[in-house]
Amino acid sequence: MENRTARLTILIDPRKKQIFEEICAAKDLTPSQVVRQLVRQYIIDNAGGRDLPAWLKPANKTGE
Repeated sequence: MENRTARLTILIDPRKKQIFEEICAAKDLTPSQVVRQLVRQYIIDNAGGRDLPAWLKPANKTGE
């Protein structure tokens, strides 16, 4: 897994931020957890031919 963390600062409309935080809280997730999940999925979906590290590769789903 990742060894270090880095800060990512984004600018977002305050109304969207409020709704986002409310939805995260309703799902018992932090906004950071959701953003990390979104970034991970974006990388997987758009990696093209890049060789991704094992910890970043999508897990095989059973039944497929």
